[in-house]
Amino acid sequence: MRPDAAAGRSGYRTVPHTADLRVEAWAPTREECLAQAVRGVCASFLDVTGAVGTHPRDIVLRADRDEDVLVLLLEEVVYRLDTQGEVPVDVELAPVDGGVRAVLHMAEAGSLPVTGAAPKAVTLHDLAMVRGPQGWTCSVTLDV
Repeated sequence: MRPDAAAGRSGYRTVPHTADLRVEAWAPTREECLAQAVRGVCASFLDVTGAVGTHPRDIVLRADRDEDVLVLLLEEVVYRLDTQGEVPVDVELAPVDGGVRAVLHMAEAGSLPVTGAAPKAVTLHDLAMVRGPQGWTCSVTLDV
């Protein structure tokens, strides 16, 4: 568990990983941990500071395991980037039976400064989403 999660805080960090992107996130709740993972992925390749989402996308993602919800959510981010050239600059998540409801506030990716390589796919390598005594942590690797 990250020390920040133990203090009731949320956040993310990218971790060096050979030819890939690895993101770790933490938060007091499952939904905020998922949201932090999205923020970490997006901030790894674009400067989203001060960006305003102008295209809300409302989706429901269901899966049997929390890890699979994380994968589905990040696959949606990659899909929207690849097919529509947009990226979430803010995300709101709420629990639903068997998953989450996500409102992704999208901005045109081309309007934001590039800071790194864009993700191409979510991998299952060392995927984790864990609830601990003081909050949630997750880690995920993406191909870039």
